[in-house]
Amino acid sequence: MLNNDVIEITQLINLYGIAVDSQSWSLFDQIFTRDVDAFFSAPAHWYDLESFKRDFADFHKPFDATQHCMMNHVIKVEGDRAAALTYGTWRLVRKATDGNPLWDGSGWYDDELTKTNEGWRIKKRVCRIIWWVGNPMVNETIPGVKFELETTSLREQRAAGNIGVLTGP
Repeated sequence: MLNNDVIEITQLINLYGIAVDSQSWSLFDQIFTRDVDAFFSAPAHWYDLESFKRDFADFHKPFDATQHCMMNHVIKVEGDRAAALTYGTWRLVRKATDGNPLWDGSGWYDDELTKTNEGWRIKKRVCRIIWWVGNPMVNETIPGVKFELETTSLREQRAAGNIGVLTGP
């Protein structure tokens, strides 16, 4: 049976996909803490919400469309802290590139959450891209900034103690 915290966290994680796909960056204020630690593959690492929102807006603006699907939510709540692991798939469409306008990827989000006066917020997020196919130029909306494949599997990250729902909160 799902409790209210698990339902609220699931909705929060799903809201992230809608925020990105609608480019409604103000929704990030309802999803992340102001001092969020967000890592999306080197060099994409942020330590505050404002720069995270600004850079995500810059990166996503050139896309004609995106679709982020969040699934397989596993959430562990302990008091006012929680850990969540969510699988994700991403479709990015940019018709301005030469060739195929699609880039599809998949991976997972490993989140640490905290319960605030406003509700649950993601305090730390690690995004691991484990597979992609399509035109790599679609994903390079800022020259020189591209997301690389993760070199380790979920299995290896678990063995290293890096998966929150299997080790924490």
